[in-house]
Amino acid sequence: MSHDPNCLFCKIVAGQLPSRKVYEDESLLAFHDIHPWAPVHVLIVPKQHIAMMSDLGPEHAPLLGAMAVLAPKLMRELGVTNGFRTVINTGPDGGQEVYHLHMHVMGGPRPWLKG
Repeated sequence: MSHDPNCLFCKIVAGQLPSRKVYEDESLLAFHDIHPWAPVHVLIVPKQHIAMMSDLGPEHAPLLGAMAVLAPKLMRELGVTNGFRTVINTGPDGGQEVYHLHMHVMGGPRPWLKG
């Protein structure tokens, strides 16, 4: 599994930086965003370092599928019952700030800070 020692999310995955975890298995980690845009805002990150969505290949389909399946499960567990939004920012023009693939999953009563 690849790891970037300078990557913020790799450091969180490795336990070198704290996070408010909501889920973890052998390939994924999910935790609360430290700057939430919505009442419930979690990030789902692969433990493998993949810089951005445009770096994905066919071999990553199961990983991305697992992220997509995990999103509604987490929202239900966190009490989101009226819908949620998933976002994957890719590259500078896509608004990506941390270059480790991650899915934002946001829900809860509106209005939200953004979006």
